[in-house]
Amino acid sequence: MADTKTVSGMHYSPAMDEKTHEQTYRGFVRFVEIGTSVVICWVLALAIGGVHEAWLTAIFAVLLSGVAGAVGALAPAVAWKAPAAVAVLLVLYLFFA
Repeated sequence: MADTKTVSGMHYSPAMDEKTHEQTYRGFVRFVEIGTSVVICWVLALAIGGVHEAWLTAIFAVLLSGVAGAVGALAPAVAWKAPAAVAVLLVLYLFFA
């Protein structure tokens, strides 16, 4: 997103609320980061189920990634890191189990 304070000729119109606009943009970016991390977890869970025939583990991983995504959504300091930690555990399980 362009920085409106440094780009000449680009300003928010008086009808637009700059603070709300920026908060909405940051929220959308955070949502995309968390969503992408959760979907990566789902793909890894499917790989675990397909490669190791461990479908109960895959189901547990999907549920765990959903909980991690919810924690990341509710705690902005954690954000995408919670589902990313689950993804790291799934990669380790995929290669070392």
